[in-house]
Amino acid sequence: MVYAYVQDVPIGEELYRKIIDELGPEPLAGSLMHLCVRRSDGGLRYIDVWESEEACERAFDERIHPAVDTAFGGQRPGSEPVVERLEVLHATGSLLGEAAV
Repeated sequence: MVYAYVQDVPIGEELYRKIIDELGPEPLAGSLMHLCVRRSDGGLRYIDVWESEEACERAFDERIHPAVDTAFGGQRPGSEPVVERLEVLHATGSLLGEAAV
């Protein structure tokens, strides 16, 4: 089942770019879409769509958290920003193949 969420993160573009560089060019398994936008307060908002919640958790454990830790110089804040899960009623797009409900 498709898993999607929105997450506001208290970082700027420079740190975001460091995290992306640490992730490298290989796509994250199970990620269907990642969109990063700037909020009016200067922070960033992530909008993510995954094949499943399990694929998302695996990517965080295996790739995202290690990249964030490195980008933060090993001093990542102890708590994660709040994740607002989105209830997906319908999703289509080239990455999804067939429509997913």
